[in-house]
Amino acid sequence: MSTPTLRQAPVQSHSRVLSFGVYRPSVYVTNEEICQWIDSSDEWIRQRTGIVTRHRAPAEVDLIDMAEAASREAIEKAGIKASQLGAVIISTVSHPYATPSAAALLCDRLGATPAPAYDISAACAGYCYGIAQADALVRSGVAEYVLVVGAEKLSDYIDNSERSISFLLGDGAGAVVVGPSDVPGIGPSVWGSDGSKWSTIGMTHSLLDVRDLSEETEREGPGEAAAVLGTETKIWPTLRQDGQSVFRWAVWEMAKVAQRALDAAGVKAEDLAAFVPHQANMRIIDEMVKQLKLPESVVVARDIADAGNTSAASIPLAAHRLLKENPELSGKLALQIGFGAGLVFGAQVITLP
Repeated sequence: MSTPTLRQAPVQSHSRVLSFGVYRPSVYVTNEEICQWIDSSDEWIRQRTGIVTRHRAPAEVDLIDMAEAASREAIEKAGIKASQLGAVIISTVSHPYATPSAAALLCDRLGATPAPAYDISAACAGYCYGIAQADALVRSGVAEYVLVVGAEKLSDYIDNSERSISFLLGDGAGAVVVGPSDVPGIGPSVWGSDGSKWSTIGMTHSLLDVRDLSEETEREGPGEAAAVLGTETKIWPTLRQDGQSVFRWAVWEMAKVAQRALDAAGVKAEDLAAFVPHQANMRIIDEMVKQLKLPESVVVARDIADAGNTSAASIPLAAHRLLKENPELSGKLALQIGFGAGLVFGAQVITLP
């Protein structure tokens, strides 16, 4: 008996980003309000980070609500139906359930079932990780259209009195639809990680710590039990960072990654129309612009001033605003790069929709 010929999915030569969609929460938190909780000032926050306000979601709006709103805009602008999605990917570090995935619930809400759906935990690089995977899924023929969402409700994981990272963070969601293209629309992805700096940005406690402390509290009372973790009352994991280490890593290493993405795409700085870096810190953005020697003709996304640092959501949020304010950028090249906790990074050159 002869061995049958194995079928493989038909290959699609090229892919591109077809559309952007966003959700920006209704609540604005000013620097003056932040300074109620930390010993700082509006002037210091602006000088050190470039942030003037940040969006925070109200209690009744959860991560899936934000992701759904952003996704519906992206799907509508792409001119497709949710049922045509071949995969749904959410990048987030603030989904409150280890399982099931946020993507599975989003898929159901959108009417995209039974599309495969999964989450990415790559923090501020997660959106670029999602684009890398969507590009591969479309070009390999596994999916015709892929929804990539960066969504964060970081306010659920903030200790307002902590000053290494809490004043930076905001909430929001950004989504794109990636689909087939007659011409190249997404350059090769340059991505990776450096686990040696794993503890540089992260959570104060693991969920196991929370479990153990809760059990200890039941036996010993809150005072003695809390001493196990060196805190009097707070056992919920919140975000922390070693700000100086992160700043140096981002400034000196990420410009190299961005340059590698340009080289891989066969593009020079002067060929770009836009630069959309992760909105971590205005000083980091400005330094990367200098190191990449971007000409003044390149429009640089600086959404951080209004939105704060929204981790996985920051690049699509910033790109959406850039296109809204500069519609002439449509069809032109943009370099995007994400970097953060892990430490992880990802970058590509894309054609803006």
